Order: sequence, then C-alpha cells, then structure tokens
Amino acid sequence: MQVSDFDYFLPEQLIAQFPPEVRGASRLLHVAGGELDDTLFCELPRFLRAGDLLVFNDTRVIKARLFGKKESGGLIEALVERVLDTHCALAHVRASKAPKPGTKLIFADKWPAEMVERRGDLFLLRFAGTQNVLDILDAAGQLPLPPYITHTPDDEDAKRYQTVYARDPGAVAAPTAGLHFTEDMLDKIRAAGVHTAFVTLHVGAGTFQPVRVENIAEHTMHHERYTIPAATDALVRATRAAGGRVIAVGTTSLRALEASSQHGLLAEPEGDTDIFITPGYQFKVVDRLITNFHLPKSTLLMLVAAFAGYDTIMAAYRHAIAQQYRFFSYGDAMLLEKQL
Repeated sequence: MQVSDFDYFLPEQLIAQFPPEVRGASRLLHVAGGELDDTLFCELPRFLRAGDLLVFNDTRVIKARLFGKKESGGLIEALVERVLDTHCALAHVRASKAPKPGTKLIFADKWPAEMVERRGDLFLLRFAGTQNVLDILDAAGQLPLPPYITHTPDDEDAKRYQTVYARDPGAVAAPTAGLHFTEDMLDKIRAAGVHTAFVTLHVGAGTFQPVRVENIAEHTMHHERYTIPAATDALVRATRAAGGRVIAVGTTSLRALEASSQHGLLAEPEGDTDIFITPGYQFKVVDRLITNFHLPKSTLLMLVAAFAGYDTIMAAYRHAIAQQYRFFSYGDAMLLEKQL
C-alpha cells in the first residue's frame, strides 16, 4: 500500500488544543465493521463484560525538553528520547550547528553536559555531577507536548497530559487513549468483573515522525522499549483460556503485547521493538482496541486500519470529521472491534 492511501483532510479546528474541562468527558465512537455508534466515553462499561481484560500502558511522561547553550554561547534545544542510566541520555538536538563529540553544553544555566557521540539521528549526552538525569529533567525540563498542540505547556498540561495510573517515568509522549480514564471509571470497571493489567512502553518522539517514503513497505520504524510484567502475562493467558477478550488501551499497549508475541504468546516479555503493523498483519493477542484518532499518513493510522479493516477505518474517520469529533492527543476516542 501507498502512504497516500492513508491520507485524509482534517479541518484545523478539529485538532484538540486542550483537554476536556473534566477528565473523561469525551466522546466515544464504537466501530464494529460497518456499524458506527456515537456515544460518550463514560458509556464504555456497557461495551465490556465480566472476564474481559483491559491492558494499560503505565509509562509516565517526563519533562523531556531542555533548553540551554553550548560552551561557545550558541543556543541549543534537546529533546530526550531515552534515559540510558543515571547520567546518560539519548536526545534529539536542535542548534545552528550540530554539536561535535566533546562539545560542552549547559542547560538552564545550571546543568552541564557533554555531547559524547552521534547515534544515527540521536546524540548521546552525558550529564556531569551527581544528580540523576530524571531529577534534572524534572527540575529544568519542559513537558514535550505534541507538535500540533500550539500553546506552551502549563500546570494544567502537567496534570492532564498524564494518565491517572502513570508510574514508570520514561515517555516523551503520553499513551493518549489512557487519558480518558478516571479512578472512578477504573473502579466501576473492576466492580463489574473486568480485569485490568499493565505493560510499560516508553513512547518515543518517533511516534510523531512522518512516513517519508511512498511505499509503506520501505518505511523503517523507530525503536521503543517495552516490558510485560509476569502478572500481566498470567492475566492474558487466564483471560484467553476462559474465553474473555483482551482489550488494549491504546496503540502502545497493543504494540507491546504484539511485539512480545512474535515467537509465541508473550514469549519475549521485554525488549526493544520496531514492530510496524500494517494491513495484512495477523494479530496474536489483542481482540479489541481503545484508541484516539491519529494523524493522516501516520504509522498509527496504518495500525488501526490493520486492526479494524482499511475501508472500515477510513469510513469511520470520514464519519468522525462530519460529526465534529475532536482529534489527536487531547481529542475523543474510538472503541474498535477487530476485523474477522
């Protein structure tokens, strides 16, 4: 298939610039083949049944954007892609001239670092002193809102661009399908006999990178780190054995589950994945998917087309635009049934 097959026109006013006033006060489009049901996210429990399993991504968004300067005085901006250890991180770097190995940097007029080496499009930065990289980011970094959100991050974003169950810091983008869930919703779901489990996939900035080739088979995916806890493995197996449905909350949860199952059900409980899911892919774990709306020509739009069916998804997007749904990270949600 071609990238142009996944294009659509989105009026700019449908890109959600802010979250709804109340978490969870979003719309929900249920997509089951040719059937489209316009409802509200608070109605999600009626689409679930006892014995189902919801799998969430518990990654926590870090303040990954740093501003600083080179020792020579040139301004620099770094977007941390991955924290490697207490002192080192891989980052995208913007500067008038790319820093060379050995270049001294200082962020927020306080935190010194050295550019050690290039690794493809990324720069290895080593921070000096005894402070942990995550602590430096928390003290001096800025929340990395997606490029289509135009305002400067504020205190409200710090709360709302984070799921209520976020635990493990390391993501530079939120697993946005989870932003709709409140503690009350989770309690209601569990009280109805629906199980919940967690995976961790640290979402990278590559999730926003455009596909730059026309033939999608030639696209190279970015890598992301995932972990499937033993408790989640056990719940997935028990759910399948009992005839329940495994429901991924977000494409990141789906990618973690499917990446771990390429050579047997959850056979690789942790690792780096560059799994690229396109129409024709045979899903091994996930039966249903809760997701937001995705960018035109994006790998995530290709993923949902693989899951629900290409014609079904493109029709659902046309419907959502006509019905004035809110799009992207702070937007509304879909519940997708897997095509048979």
